[in-house]
Order: sequence, then C-alpha cells, then structure tokens
Amino acid sequence: MRLDKFLKVSRIIKRRTVANEACDAGRVSVNGRQVKASYDIKVGDVLEIAFGSRTVKAEILNVAEVIKKDDAALLYKLID
Repeated sequence: MRLDKFLKVSRIIKRRTVANEACDAGRVSVNGRQVKASYDIKVGDVLEIAFGSRTVKAEILNVAEVIKKDDAALLYKLID
C-alpha cells in the first residue's frame, strides 16, 4: 500500500493530499530514511512523522485497504 494512502486509512493524517504534501516536504521517514508518498509500506516498518516541533513514531502492525474508523488505531503502534 502507498504511504500516503496508509496515513489516511490509519487516520494518522486526515486527508490524503495533506499526507502527500507532508511526504513531499520531507517530514515523513520510514525506517530512518525520507521517502516519497508512493513508497510501498510493509508490516514492521517504522514511520516517523514531524508535526511542527513534535515527532510521532509508529510501527506498522497491519495493512488494510478499508477499515472502520474505530479500528483504525489497530493498524499501528505508537513508539515512545
């Protein structure tokens, strides 16, 4: 699954266009390297997203094309 689509489906970022822009601006990295929105993510990858002065780090647990809003948090695990 594309990175920008995963960010939207998992509801880490609300809109796919915003996720795409964050990737283009270099604020998203996977496994320690900056990637484009078209990067193909896999289970076990570690995402780092810079939101202003705060950085969110999450491990991908599952990849699903469609998921209910209540179950979206089951796709990833936040890492401190």
